[in-house]
Amino acid sequence: MEHKKQNYTPEGYQALLDKLEALKVRREENKKDISTARSFGDLSENSEYDEAKNEQVKIATEIEALEERIKYAVVIDESEIDASKVGVGSTVEVYLRERDQTKTYYIVGSFEADPLAGRISDVSPIGRALMGYSEGDSVVTELPNGNPLHIEIRRVSR
Repeated sequence: MEHKKQNYTPEGYQALLDKLEALKVRREENKKDISTARSFGDLSENSEYDEAKNEQVKIATEIEALEERIKYAVVIDESEIDASKVGVGSTVEVYLRERDQTKTYYIVGSFEADPLAGRISDVSPIGRALMGYSEGDSVVTELPNGNPLHIEIRRVSR
């Protein structure tokens, strides 16, 4: 199932593990909530019990989704990467010609992306266009609206 593999920075992968651990703690707390609510009596009219059971399903779904992401995660090993080329984990300063703007992006796996914070995915139009290129290279990508974007790579760092 190669298509399910997702790239992660070491920090992004650790965040997945931390979130999974927090959910497992919540699951244990939820078990106590269910037990307490069950002690209130008639389950057919027990809103606390219904709420705790709904939370149980939500937690189980989140845990399952996280375990699936962790199973197919590919953590980028910084020691095996050519730091002069753009890859997952790179910080890239670029000049966007059509926007007459200099931007700095941190290239991350798709589940770590936060464009408003400058964290763009390696499979986003700009991220994909930059992958494998070096300082001084120029690339062109097509944006989702169909317009071209000319990008000059000014600096690549790790």
